[in-house]
Amino acid sequence: MMENSQVERLLLVCQNRTCKKQGSAKVLATFQTFDIPNITVEKSGCLGKCGSGPMVLVLPEEVWYSHVEPQNISAVMERHLLS
Repeated sequence: MMENSQVERLLLVCQNRTCKKQGSAKVLATFQTFDIPNITVEKSGCLGKCGSGPMVLVLPEEVWYSHVEPQNISAVMERHLLS
């Protein structure tokens, strides 16, 4: 019997003031258009890295992505979420 090695991941997209001004609402909406198994996408409050936004945090690995733009999302997914 094979074990399911897929880890349930949580992807947080900051929706606080600074990140929102930098376009995080579009980043969140773009991530939410993808249906990725074992990945939950949620908006979050401030992630504490103002000025580097829009910020995305992948848990449980605690992998941070800064300055995320909608056109970068497929690269983030290929590099981290689909591997």
